[in-house]
Amino acid sequence: MNSFNFWIFSTISSLLEESWRYIIFGFIQGITEFIPISSTAHLKVIPLLLGWEDPGVSISASLQLGSIIAVVTYFWKDLKFILRGILNISHNKNWNKKNTKLFLAILFGTLPIILVGMLIKLFWNNYETSVIRTIPFIATISIVMGVALFKADFYGRKKKSLDNFTLLDGFLIGCSQVLALIPGVSRSGITITTALMSGWGRDSAARFSFLLGIPAITLAGLVEFREVIFIDELFISIPLVIGIISSGLFSWMAIDFLLKFLQKNNIMIIVAYRVLFGVLLLFWYF
Repeated sequence: MNSFNFWIFSTISSLLEESWRYIIFGFIQGITEFIPISSTAHLKVIPLLLGWEDPGVSISASLQLGSIIAVVTYFWKDLKFILRGILNISHNKNWNKKNTKLFLAILFGTLPIILVGMLIKLFWNNYETSVIRTIPFIATISIVMGVALFKADFYGRKKKSLDNFTLLDGFLIGCSQVLALIPGVSRSGITITTALMSGWGRDSAARFSFLLGIPAITLAGLVEFREVIFIDELFISIPLVIGIISSGLFSWMAIDFLLKFLQKNNIMIIVAYRVLFGVLLLFWYF
């Protein structure tokens, strides 16, 4: 085998190996982004358990683009409804319609995480290697959030829905979304927990959580994807695109599963998983 053929063979082998790895990354991202168990934590922990390197913040955020494609596709009718709410403001100055209020709740609820995310990006240079991304910290947070989710589901009044919420509800849930920047918290987990604590029903809490996440996840994914995609190595960019496709497929499945599950079931199985996940991580680490 001459040097050129060897180069072709090694390049294809690297592409296949990396592509398979990114399919797994996409699976992890897709399943854990919307089921409230923390995609960041699982993308940090599972690769380590498999003997792989941590994909890092940039790759993890880039994979979220697949999740965005999935949530936009799944909630396309809801998004068209919200877009008509924007038109109500611009054309009719009507601020009282349900779709207008939903748009404003998502807008105000998105501002806190954008602001804090920008501050982290600009001023927290060692964020990716900081203590909050260590296994013991992630494990502890997973247990704490599992307990919080249990208490919110058990004590929540479950009377509010997308038909009778207030803009303050949307803003408070949006403020809680900032905590999702801590690995192990889970963006959907903290927003659903806050919504349940505020008296929302399970199905409405999950639906609003998914809609609220669209702007924040999109912006984070695009910023990080822009940095990653310009790395001048073919075996990095192609597998990443494959990972994003994988993430999109599994995200759509996770959204559909969770919404249907919460219509008939409580959230205890997710609580149990979060606590068990954290406990096992602590035993494994120590």
